Amino acid sequence: MNLQFRRPLALFSSLALLALLSACAGKKGGQTAGSTGDYVNGTPLPDRPEGGTSFLSSNVDRRQFQPIYFAFDSQDIAGSENGKIQQIASFLQGGGGQIIIAGFTDERGTAEYNRGLGERRAESVREALIASGASAQNIQTVSFGAEMPADPASNEEAWAKNRRAEIGVVK
Repeated sequence: MNLQFRRPLALFSSLALLALLSACAGKKGGQTAGSTGDYVNGTPLPDRPEGGTSFLSSNVDRRQFQPIYFAFDSQDIAGSENGKIQQIASFLQGGGGQIIIAGFTDERGTAEYNRGLGERRAESVREALIASGASAQNIQTVSFGAEMPADPASNEEAWAKNRRAEIGVVK
């Protein structure tokens, strides 16, 4: 193939590839949470309440359920935490009211990264509860990132305690 045809063909191929990648980037599916909506098992969920009750409000009981802990730099819920998820889901299915899930991280990482990771942790718990039969309308999420550590020390034991999601029950 001569040079006269290679350049237009290369340009056309590049534009076609770019268009294909752009189209694929907009698709949703699986168990993901995105800025345009929530999906669990491919099913869109109703919007979460905005401006709901504050996790730190006096009418929120933050001691009813044990925290759900996470591995370093992860929002995946470990199998060992599934009993906690089931306990919370049963509470919600039994008409327990509304909860707020607060995501936390250890002190490592930037404030922006930790706030995002805390949100992903809270979202993971929310999605697990919904997949277990809890109503999405009764679940709010918030992220505190590295703020409000459970243990202020700077060592692995403290960091493990700080990588968590806490559940607040609205009274």
